[in-house]
Amino acid sequence: MKKFIFSIAAVMLAVSFCQCSPKADRSDETGTASPEEQILVGAESLDEYLPLLEGKKVCLLSNQTGILSNGTHLLDTLLSYGVNVVSILSPEHGFRGNADAGELVSSSVDEKTGIPIRSLYDGKGGYPTQETMDEIDIMVFDLQDVGCRFYTYITTMTKAMEACAKNGNKMIIMDRPNPIGFYVDGPILDMKYKSTVGYLPIPVAHGMTFGELGMMINGEKWLPDGIQCDITVIKCTNYTHQSRYVLPVKPSPNLPDMRSIYLYPSMCYFEATPVSLGRGTDKAFQMYGHPNMKGYKYSFTPRSVDGAKNPPQLDRECFGVDLRTEPSIEQINVEGINLKYLIDAYNNLNLDSHFFRSFFELLIGQDYVRKMIMSGASAEEIKAMWAEDVAYFKEQRRPYLLYEE
Repeated sequence: MKKFIFSIAAVMLAVSFCQCSPKADRSDETGTASPEEQILVGAESLDEYLPLLEGKKVCLLSNQTGILSNGTHLLDTLLSYGVNVVSILSPEHGFRGNADAGELVSSSVDEKTGIPIRSLYDGKGGYPTQETMDEIDIMVFDLQDVGCRFYTYITTMTKAMEACAKNGNKMIIMDRPNPIGFYVDGPILDMKYKSTVGYLPIPVAHGMTFGELGMMINGEKWLPDGIQCDITVIKCTNYTHQSRYVLPVKPSPNLPDMRSIYLYPSMCYFEATPVSLGRGTDKAFQMYGHPNMKGYKYSFTPRSVDGAKNPPQLDRECFGVDLRTEPSIEQINVEGINLKYLIDAYNNLNLDSHFFRSFFELLIGQDYVRKMIMSGASAEEIKAMWAEDVAYFKEQRRPYLLYEE
């Protein structure tokens, strides 16, 4: 395999995408690993996928997370090897990853390369256009997941698979580790609550990589009418489901570091309440509070910032709980999904049914959770309700796992 040859423009583009390189270790959160143990993402295995792209018209579905260990973006790598990338597709938050959650993103043109960027988050359904599908042979998918059902990149991949299946296009999934792939937790989605933030009948924390999910989507015939997408998964190297993988860049604006990612499966439900979870601060998902919460000394004030232009409780002092240092990372990961934070805020504010927004079930995936919280059930009692879902899914997913559990 020839050495990388990058133009000055390509290097400049790479720098604009990332500020550090992927680090991983199988035993701790520090990201320190010996070269023979370092986890490498699928995009590192050029020998496997470059032959598949030779002479093909390629669409790249990616964003700022699509980088290699040398800090360059996959787009730069493909172009440096002469791959004919004719279009780019971008998910929620845009190709640069700086748009607000749920913010509509317009299509554009990449300033560095002149390649058109077609947004899948422009309010038009989230599917690639027919124009895009007609002009390509292969779609290359390279996004970093955070392991939760309500993270919309799962929906993006599933819709892209559907478009490829219907149009006879092949998809190559550049696999990346699941940063919480060491556990499965939460209820399986009741499909009557299917939405952009819950698109597949899987638990909240599914414990799978995108490559494994792609295999499962095909195998379980979850695409419309049971159609299947012709996918090739380029696997990670040195990854297992017990690995601890430190993400090299923020996967989205309000997941600033690994602590936020580890708390995310327990904290995201505040999105469907009046309680702030720290959007508009530099440590979103690491605190929660409300102006009317009583008995707390800790306070924070959400501000309008890039990636959170109009956060809940904007410019209002919120009183609540600081999770920036406690509990420990180990405790967070051992506990998995923990609803005690949500229950604490519910009991403190005493708003009864007004505490929950209508889309709470879209996030949690079942209707019994709201009812149990309102009836006074504990976090442990609610968690016991979905234990059978977890056991069932672990067996259901087993044929599709590509990495040691």
